[in-house]
Amino acid sequence: MSVALAEKVVLIVGAGRGIGRASALLFAEAGASLILASRNERELAELEFEIERRHATPVLSVPTDATDASSVARLVAESVERFGRVDTLVYTAGEGVLKSFAETTEEEFERLLGVNVRGAFLLCKAIVPLMERQQGGGHVVALPGILGRAPMAQAAAYCASKYALTGMLKSLALETKRAGVRFSLLHLGGVDSSFWDNITMRVQREKMLTVEAAARAVLFAASQEGEGVVGELVLQPESHQL
Repeated sequence: MSVALAEKVVLIVGAGRGIGRASALLFAEAGASLILASRNERELAELEFEIERRHATPVLSVPTDATDASSVARLVAESVERFGRVDTLVYTAGEGVLKSFAETTEEEFERLLGVNVRGAFLLCKAIVPLMERQQGGGHVVALPGILGRAPMAQAAAYCASKYALTGMLKSLALETKRAGVRFSLLHLGGVDSSFWDNITMRVQREKMLTVEAAARAVLFAASQEGEGVVGELVLQPESHQL
């Protein structure tokens, strides 16, 4: 059990699968109280059951569409009613489209902006003021990924959404640092998750980071105490180093 997380309340958005799910299991092992949010109610129920079976940590799961303001408001209201505070927000929800700019549709572009940027915007609008008011501040951990800091061919629309996420959160960090709200941006590259299931680009998934390795980076960023904060972290497999 991590002393830094043993009495913390951690909200994970995108907890149903991939990095979010793996992170939830690590936070549960560290002793944190958990709020699990995802659009998929079945995945949330299965994760909640697994955590309760393996760990003695409090868990609240709330089916949530991060792109819908009323859904986010309900998530935050239920979280505060249950725990009274949210110490850490982990935003792992994301949408992926990797194709040429010419082939990218307007609908795909809007979907990328909706999940990758609007969702984070709505969560921060709802959670950050709570963190500013509560004793001890709070911590936001987000995953712009490596394409939120380095461009790639066949990824113009996706990079646009992830660069927007990076810029928004870096600016918000400057606005809220005096209130004790910390921000950690994780630029993870090449993670073998369900992100790639519907991507037609040829990739070598066996050479990518595992979701467990990515989750360990999330836990590391969230567990820093005192004057130190992981502002940005780049983690890539050896074969993908910039």
